[in-house]
Amino acid sequence: MKQKRPYPKVKISRKAERSVKSGHPWIYGEEILDQEGVPQNGELVDVLAGTAYLGTGFYNSNSKIAVRLVSRNANDVFDARFWRRRIEYAVRYRKTVMPGADFTCCRLVHSEADDLPGLTVDRYGTVLSVQITCLGMELVKDTVYRALLDVLMEMGETITGIFERNDNPVRALEGLPEYKGWYELEGLAVPETAVVEIWENGVSYLVDVENGQKTGFFLDQKYNRAAIARIAQGRRVLDCFTHTGSFGLNAALGGAEHVTCVDISQAVIDLAKENAVRNGLDGRMDFVCADVFDLLTTLAEQKCRDYDLIILDPPAFTKSRRAVRGAARGYKEINLKAMKLLPRGGYLATCSCSHFMTADLFRTVLAEAARDAAVSLRQIEARQQAPDHPILWGVPETEYLKFYLFQVV
Repeated sequence: MKQKRPYPKVKISRKAERSVKSGHPWIYGEEILDQEGVPQNGELVDVLAGTAYLGTGFYNSNSKIAVRLVSRNANDVFDARFWRRRIEYAVRYRKTVMPGADFTCCRLVHSEADDLPGLTVDRYGTVLSVQITCLGMELVKDTVYRALLDVLMEMGETITGIFERNDNPVRALEGLPEYKGWYELEGLAVPETAVVEIWENGVSYLVDVENGQKTGFFLDQKYNRAAIARIAQGRRVLDCFTHTGSFGLNAALGGAEHVTCVDISQAVIDLAKENAVRNGLDGRMDFVCADVFDLLTTLAEQKCRDYDLIILDPPAFTKSRRAVRGAARGYKEINLKAMKLLPRGGYLATCSCSHFMTADLFRTVLAEAARDAAVSLRQIEARQQAPDHPILWGVPETEYLKFYLFQVV
């Protein structure tokens, strides 16, 4: 280190040192061997391997992840200018990879992938939807929010409100309360409604930032939905786990002959219907409230041949490593049944959004399903999350979405 450091220090194990040097920003509590000074939860600490400086991060003894690195530069000073640089770097990256209209509806900050641990910022037109799951970030949020607003306004972007979606149970693990609501910032009025209109791939949606899934809408499938639109012309489509109908709407807009959207929730089916009407596509779409597993079983038993493009976009079947085996069975079941329903030459789009369902394991599951269905898979595309959800090499947790587009032959 080149200067006297004002922060408490934690010394970590060899295992943790290898992880940090490979690019991972997390240090678990059991990996801390010793400490100098008395770190307070939420404050910054220096991380050492022996006497060698490895980085500085937010400390929290309440969390399984005891330290989340924010910097590996011993010369950094963690003032307002530091957070402004971090925000500006993240936002300008999105301006590059999400050009034009896509920049008005995208993820501006993707937590650890932007060296801003525990901070997620999604932009829905003129509203920012923010979620914080790290105590240290919570303590500097006033500075961070001001930086967000200033950077965007200096780019000529209009922002009318910041809505905090801090209703994530993960916050409890950091000792943080759960809540949601508008954040009051000087110079920014509180909007009258948390429902905003967005446009994605030419499709209009109403997004309820207050009550919608996650921070309001699933932005990570943006370009995967566009891939569906490119092959949908003239096809009969079954969109499973449709949620707000986004894949189905893209298929209909792409010229599908007919689209059937299925979800177990009547509330999201009603919203999908509204989105279809909103886009003038309701005449080519119908909506079914049903358990997808049961529906696929029934269609298979009936030897149904009504569809030549099936889309499987299920929720994460596992959120832990312990449940991966059961999740693999679930993924295999729905893919096997879909493959059996499709005619030879039909098309299958299939996804997994679970980090614990690795790419290799998901490929294995799909191969086993194809074998059992006695079909072959001709891969058209293998895709991941949109680039506003960047994958940081060295941090496996940032790589989570797998999307495959096949022809079944």
